[in-house]
Amino acid sequence: MKKDRLFIRLIVYFVLFIFLVISIYPVVRVLSISLRPGDKLLSTSLAIIPPDASLDTFIELFTERPFLKWLWNSTIVAFAVTVLGLSLASTAGYIISRFNFIGKKAAMLGILTTQMFPATMLLLPLYIIISRLHLLNTFVGLIVLYIATALPFCVWTMKGYYDTIPHSLEEAAMIDGCNRFSAFYKAVLPLAAPALVITGLFSFMSAWSEYLVAAQILQDPAMYTLPLGLKQFQQNMSTEWGLYSAGALVVTIPVVILFMIANRWLVSGLTLGSVKE
Repeated sequence: MKKDRLFIRLIVYFVLFIFLVISIYPVVRVLSISLRPGDKLLSTSLAIIPPDASLDTFIELFTERPFLKWLWNSTIVAFAVTVLGLSLASTAGYIISRFNFIGKKAAMLGILTTQMFPATMLLLPLYIIISRLHLLNTFVGLIVLYIATALPFCVWTMKGYYDTIPHSLEEAAMIDGCNRFSAFYKAVLPLAAPALVITGLFSFMSAWSEYLVAAQILQDPAMYTLPLGLKQFQQNMSTEWGLYSAGALVVTIPVVILFMIANRWLVSGLTLGSVKE
């Protein structure tokens, strides 16, 4: 029995190692390209760090290109989408979970229905709405679109998590003198930290790495976000692969840091809100 378990464990580790290599290989390739001088995409050398490696592309990225401006624009948009998305999703999910009102089933069905269609199918009507509101080429219009596309998933996630929190906690808080909002803010919301982390990460990612919607809304180069800015390194006849790769690596750093910080909440946030007991 011990040999069988050891053999099964070795197989599992081997499969996991293969998937690990598959996942890391593209990142290693991008790192290698960013260190090659002269915008070389391919090389005969198999070394991860090429013999003539240099940091010239990173220096040029930060000193000669408006990369910091793109980074600042993306930070503003992603931060606003995350904060507003968390605020709206946490309150809307609580209302749907705790209250019965006319149109509740229709609202839940509408939230589920919107998840059936990708954002690209909604781009034309959303563009028309933003145009009529005179919000084209503004961060406000871009933030509104990002929140509109991310909010249904966030609301459904928060609603599912609130369903797992006993009503007795709010009742006990109100007996101690809290009103409905205080009971929600002091008793329920702290327990929903895993779901809030998932909602915040999803809202952040929907704004940080999105290209298609931003390309339709933002026309002024001074307002470009990171995806739009990196696209400038790719021209019709040539591509600045070194700068492209260096920028791609820098863009991933905030995302990796956020996932490392929120790692302990991720598993519980994805599972506890998926069932109702």
